[in-house]
Amino acid sequence: MRKDDDACWPALPYDAWKDTYATLHLWSQVVGKIALAQAPPLNHCWGVALRVTPCGLTTRSLPHGTRTFAIEFDFIDHQLRVRASDGAARTLALEPCSVAEFYRALLDTLDDMGLPVKIHPLSTELPEPIRLDRDTQHHSYDPAYANRLCRILVQLDRVFTDSQCAFVGKCSPVNFFWGSFDLAVTRFSGRRAPPRDGAAFERDAYSHEVISHGFWPGSGPVLEPAFYAYAVPQPDGLKDARMSPDEAYYHRELGEFILPYEAVRQADEPDNVIHAFIDSTYARAADLAHWDRKALDRAVA
Repeated sequence: MRKDDDACWPALPYDAWKDTYATLHLWSQVVGKIALAQAPPLNHCWGVALRVTPCGLTTRSLPHGTRTFAIEFDFIDHQLRVRASDGAARTLALEPCSVAEFYRALLDTLDDMGLPVKIHPLSTELPEPIRLDRDTQHHSYDPAYANRLCRILVQLDRVFTDSQCAFVGKCSPVNFFWGSFDLAVTRFSGRRAPPRDGAAFERDAYSHEVISHGFWPGSGPVLEPAFYAYAVPQPDGLKDARMSPDEAYYHRELGEFILPYEAVRQADEPDNVIHAFIDSTYARAADLAHWDRKALDRAVA
């Protein structure tokens, strides 16, 4: 039995950290919207996603005229760092404060650095949109749980990156999407998907056939941290397929396979359990969707 604060795979009970989670989600949307305002529109929204660092999450280098800058959440020293290509740097403490205060402090900091940015202040991908510049309801920050999330993401970035090695087709970087607050890696068949309705970012993200895997801290119908897997478009028969490990199941409301994080955390070899989930869901979905696996999978010597 692993202890709750295991160095690599700490417990992340939803009820204990949900307030910090909700606040961090909205803080990340402020940072993400700054990236959205500045980053070139790379395919599938990859340019605006955050990336995992050894101490948290960061934007890509964001252009601002002839300068560039990046914003990083440091969940070890609990600081938000802004660094520019000319050496200018500022830090803000990560501590309990409202989303509105965080919004103002960060945009004022960018102004002071000669990096003014205008963003649309309405949250995205939430059941009820929230004005980020006016939100005083969400103001929690528990550094211990923020650090637990960081340690999990560091491990998952390593495992998800390793999982790509057997696939030689087009594959995304390991991205942290601030809209849905999840870490994801996506494989592409190379074929266009049927056109879909919805927001522009969704049409872009699913313009081609994909099989995606990721980790999500939990909300909505799954109130626990969990791994997920899905295919777009979903091939016939996938939802009735059995996956590895035994704890994996198909969630009919979400239309995705789910593997509870706790089942991974308690396993003797967590890496192997994650790989089993990724490998089994990919193989079954790709076969049912008739992907050209001879062309897409690395040949085993």
